[in-house]
Parts: sequence; structure tokens; C-alpha cells
Amino acid sequence: MNITADMVKTLREKTSAGVMDCKEALTKADGDMEKAISYLREKGKAKAAQKAGRETKDGMVGAYIHPGSKLGVLIEVNCETDFVARTEEFKTLVKELAMQIAASNPLVLRREDLSQEIVEKEKEIYRNQALNEGKKEEIVERIVNGRMEKFYREVCLLEQPYIKDEDKKVQELLDEFIAKLGENISIRRFARFRLGE
Repeated sequence: MNITADMVKTLREKTSAGVMDCKEALTKADGDMEKAISYLREKGKAKAAQKAGRETKDGMVGAYIHPGSKLGVLIEVNCETDFVARTEEFKTLVKELAMQIAASNPLVLRREDLSQEIVEKEKEIYRNQALNEGKKEEIVERIVNGRMEKFYREVCLLEQPYIKDEDKKVQELLDEFIAKLGENISIRRFARFRLGE
């Protein structure tokens, strides 16, 4: 199939990937835009996995104050070098992550950061709900597991749907920037402040 410049441009606008990466993805997907997007996401995950072990000791602290000044977020995002930390792309990522936290109020970065006490309490609530709904004992555990996955998507930043693209998780957004910037990037910590809380 003949890959046109317009097709490459459209894919670039949707994914922010490089021109050559977009052309390669469209070629592999025989011009199918959705398959090309999936290909680029997988490629981003693979690149991110290769860089995952590398130390991130540079970066920046970003802030977002919601209009009205009643809600604010501070976030520390790390990368490998100050060169990348000073790029517009990195600053954009930090701002996007801060806005994500402001909008979706995660409790922790990843599910492993949740205390065992919170996890057990949630499981107990879901178990009781399922039993009160008259569910059979043998399927209660599956129901609890399903509801826990939903809970993790709500409270763990990396598992949340990205506010600007619900089909993408925050982890996938991070992977895309790792692939684009060529360095490992990690979120170290964040805090969300609401006036009066």
C-alpha cells in the first residue's frame, strides 16, 4: 500500500511519534490507522522496558494550580539527564501528570504502594456486597477480584485512564515519553492539596 504524507501527518498528530516511526508503523499495518497506533504503543512499551533499569537522578518538580486557586498539585518526575529535564517535551509530561492528579485524585503511584490494610478493607467491602447481592460463594472471589481491579484503576496513578485519552493508561503515556525522549523516566512522588482538606 502507498503510504501518503497526509497519513503520516495524521498518525503523528494522534501519537506524537517521529515521522520515520509513523511511516514504519503505517507500512507494517498496511495503512490501517488503528493498527499503526497499536504498533507504536507496543514499540513504546518495548523501548520503555529496555530503559526501565536505568537510574533516574535528574528531573524536575512541577506544580499545577487549578483555576480558582482552591486545588493544587506538586509532583517530582525524574529522568536520567538535565538535558532531557530542560526539554519542552519533558516539561509538558510533568504538567500533564500534575493535571491528571488534580483531576483524578489518585491515592498512590502504583498498587504495590497501597497499604495491606486498605487492600483488605476494600476486599471485605466487595465480599460483603457480593454476598448481600445473593451471589453464590464460589463466584464471590471472582467478583471481588474484578472489583479490586476497578479500584486499582481509580486509586493508582499509573493504572488510571489518561484524562485526555480514556483508551490510554497513564503508564502508557509515560512509556510513550520514554520512547520519544530516549531516557528512563519515573514519577518519584506527588501531593494533591485542596483548600480546607
